[in-house]
Amino acid sequence: MRVFLTGSAGYIGCVLGPLLLRDGHDVVSLDTGFYREGWLFSDPSVTTEPALIVRDLRTITREDLVGFDAVVHLAELSNDPLGEHNPEVTHDINHTGSVRLAKLAKAAGVRRFIYTSSCSVYGIADGVVSETSITSPQTAYARCKVLVERDVSLLADDQFTPTFLRNATAYGASPRMRFDIVLNNLAGHAWTSGKIAMTSDGTPWRPLVHVRDICQAIQRVLVAPTEAIHNETFNVGDTRANYQVREVAEAVAKEFHGCALSFGAADRDNRSYRVNFEKIHTHLPSFKCRWGLQEGAAELRRVFQRIAMTRETFEFRAFTRVKCLSHLTNTGQLDGRFFWTET
Repeated sequence: MRVFLTGSAGYIGCVLGPLLLRDGHDVVSLDTGFYREGWLFSDPSVTTEPALIVRDLRTITREDLVGFDAVVHLAELSNDPLGEHNPEVTHDINHTGSVRLAKLAKAAGVRRFIYTSSCSVYGIADGVVSETSITSPQTAYARCKVLVERDVSLLADDQFTPTFLRNATAYGASPRMRFDIVLNNLAGHAWTSGKIAMTSDGTPWRPLVHVRDICQAIQRVLVAPTEAIHNETFNVGDTRANYQVREVAEAVAKEFHGCALSFGAADRDNRSYRVNFEKIHTHLPSFKCRWGLQEGAAELRRVFQRIAMTRETFEFRAFTRVKCLSHLTNTGQLDGRFFWTET
């Protein structure tokens, strides 16, 4: 297939692009380059990367998408703190920009549109939620995910197949690393300081999924029969991988030997949800999560050891979304709408 991949220089995208090439797809990628300063390690298994267009998602035209079979859309402002930092721009990029991209893709004759949503749309939930459960988004980031799912699903017809992947909270090693997501952050603290001092009691529930299992889900959707994925929403993860945050911390502390672990009081952040992931396994029987929590923590320890990671590297702004974009705006490199400024 000829695939247009957005967000290719991000945490997931830089892992996914080479995998799609390895699968035999012709891939053209797009990224605006917000996080280009951040490169944690090189993967020796990656010998080719997709052709890259350095542009803002909001400037894409219909002509840019002509001739593609599928769009895989990752390029949004990611995570809840960043969305709350500037909710207006978050809506401009994540909601308006994503729906516009889908409309342009349909007008250009693209037949498949894969949108990476998030299990954060569930927000606060009693019991175990599934794709048919009522969503309860608590942040601008999560609200935009719900809005994009709603608006893009209306575009579905015999010629245009959108698919929505509600990813669990990601973890795992990526060259374009993120240390602002829970397991990666805890592992970074364990390595650089020898301790994990939780500011909360760790009781909220979160489902977790490895970055490579997210990539695997996208790979499976790209080649799945249309009837299996047409206008469908899938939670991406494994039902066994719902954890209380304290369990995540304990798994990390176990892997990083000698790490001291402590917990604080109940947090004001009341987001907590457990998720059922059976649907994706039913519709895409070849999909199976290959990574577990302990394996992911061990992978990070090996990477940190290989590169002799320092505290300075762990705290570098390019590996934390809010820090990075705050720096770019404070230094005048980005304007108030997150467009690059003239030099």
